[in-house]
Amino acid sequence: MWLIAGLGNPGRKYERNRHNIGFRVVDELVRRHDLGPLREKFGGQAAMGAIARQRALVLKPMEFMNHSGFAVQRAAQFHGTEPAELVVVHDEIDLPFARLRLKAGGGHGGHNGIRSVAEQLGSNDFLRVRIGVGRPERPAAAGAASEPVQGRVSGHVLGDFPAEMDREIAELVGRASDAVEAILARGIRAAMNDFNGAGEKPVD
Repeated sequence: MWLIAGLGNPGRKYERNRHNIGFRVVDELVRRHDLGPLREKFGGQAAMGAIARQRALVLKPMEFMNHSGFAVQRAAQFHGTEPAELVVVHDEIDLPFARLRLKAGGGHGGHNGIRSVAEQLGSNDFLRVRIGVGRPERPAAAGAASEPVQGRVSGHVLGDFPAEMDREIAELVGRASDAVEAILARGIRAAMNDFNGAGEKPVD
């Protein structure tokens, strides 16, 4: 059975955070496929049903980002889900805003939620839907390009998306949900071909 885990932090104060976009994708999948209501299970909020004609469990871990792997591991063990049938949806600061990258396996790239999932599963071989939220930018000096501000990364991902971006965020969540559905329907390689690079703008 497929397991779709969207990463985030529990609580109303975090709802609009960039770090919580994985939760939003789970909520969208629940809405699209009439999977609700979400119920407390495995240390998270979970619902089961059919997505792209595949039996799937969606999960929002509720033990905070750094401990996301515990709920994912419990759910995977209970349902006998192998890493190749686990899709983790998460924010990615190393991608520009609205860029999507689908990936099979690999390292955690400094993302504490992905690190926790890999540690608890004892495997990096799960699938990922990485959603670009960009990095914080330092105002550029006259005539110079802006630079990432390393010390502001945590504040950036734990900061809210601006309210004026609500429409863009809804579209991004929709495309990420489309990507999850494509993985279940046609496999990771076909989905990568369709979605990697989504959101990129042509260069003038």
